[in-house]
Amino acid sequence: MLKDRDAYIDYLSEFIAEAPSSYHAAAALQKALEAADFSAHDETEAWQAVIDGSRGFVRRDGALIAWRVGKKVSADSPVRVLGCHTDSPGFTVKPRPDFTAHGWSQVGVEVYGGPLLNSWLDRDLELAGRIVTRDGTERLVRTGAVARIPQLAIHLDREANSGLTLDRQRHTQPVIGLVPAAGSGAGSDPDSEAGAPSALALLADAAGVAADEIAGTDVRLHDTQPPARIGVHGELYASPRLDNLSSTVAGLVALLASEPAPGTISVLAAFDHEELGSETRSGASGPFLEEVLARIRAGLEATVEDSARAFARSWCLSADAGHSVHPNYPEKHDPRVQPLAGRGPMLKVNANQRYASDAHGAALWLRVCEAAGVQTQEFVSNNTSPCGSTIGPLTATRLGIRTVDVGVPLLSMHSARELAHVDDLHGLARATGAFFSTLS
Repeated sequence: MLKDRDAYIDYLSEFIAEAPSSYHAAAALQKALEAADFSAHDETEAWQAVIDGSRGFVRRDGALIAWRVGKKVSADSPVRVLGCHTDSPGFTVKPRPDFTAHGWSQVGVEVYGGPLLNSWLDRDLELAGRIVTRDGTERLVRTGAVARIPQLAIHLDREANSGLTLDRQRHTQPVIGLVPAAGSGAGSDPDSEAGAPSALALLADAAGVAADEIAGTDVRLHDTQPPARIGVHGELYASPRLDNLSSTVAGLVALLASEPAPGTISVLAAFDHEELGSETRSGASGPFLEEVLARIRAGLEATVEDSARAFARSWCLSADAGHSVHPNYPEKHDPRVQPLAGRGPMLKVNANQRYASDAHGAALWLRVCEAAGVQTQEFVSNNTSPCGSTIGPLTATRLGIRTVDVGVPLLSMHSARELAHVDDLHGLARATGAFFSTLS
């Protein structure tokens, strides 16, 4: 797929359809890795020693770390890490989610991360994620399209087009059906909960368990409209969760298709909870990557000295989506550095180290793109519009590994449906493959 853009885009669409939540994304990664003879590792069990050609992965909740060992590996072999994240902004189902209002059955949800709230209105949504039963068994669930966050009609809000304001609590709770009337006469109670559709019942049905067996849920709303190629020549790609499944799939395909450079170890680190700040056990600020690398080093009988030398020669590509210049809001971008969709994945730079790129990282990225035959461009924020951050600075801080931030330019970032160019999506995968396989 690194050589066939259209096949890559088809696979990206299949993966996104399989991954409505971070937990589904981790499961989809596991499925692809097992099909390629990567060995699953259990965190609670002893791991075998690493040898030339070893392939393995370990999954933690909605995160997964995979590795592929090159030839002539040694105790001080450096790692090449592609860091990304599996989660996307949106809505999470609250505990005790079922309630009714004015004859409608609704689901209590909490805002997850920083979504563009208005982009979630009037979409066909499903509930997807994981449930855990009383005995501790975890099950992945998805309900199909059952929910909608309805927007108020223009007739009832004549100023909506002048400035839509959504209350994050009152205006974002989806409907999933109607409460059955208690009777056909005037005495029926429109808010009676008897027989009302239930989100918990839907999740229980999807999991094949009784509703009272569900002890906990990590479930989110998901837009069910599938990805699509649009634009006059099919060059544009509209999809949910491009931030950041665009990077996750690029890292996966590159890991599968690219032989690690001799004496190196290629690593895909797909973290969860980046949209919340990454401060969880499966996030980039947590110990997951550090622990996995330490266990790989132990399998190489590495000393502290060996590990220090290895990290000093290691690199991390922090791959996360960035902003293409917006034709309707050009003043929001830097007046001279204006990355455009279709002109390659971006090197992301920020003087305040919201991105971890520096001059050495820029040089590495240029070499990687040249080796892959991929066009590239830079992104820097307008001084009046501070940028967000990524896992890059977090990884560099935890491990001391040189890190460079890159990503695909998007329009409508954090919308329920984002927009990219197919060449940029494929270009990121090709560049990542060169990152793994070259000695730059």
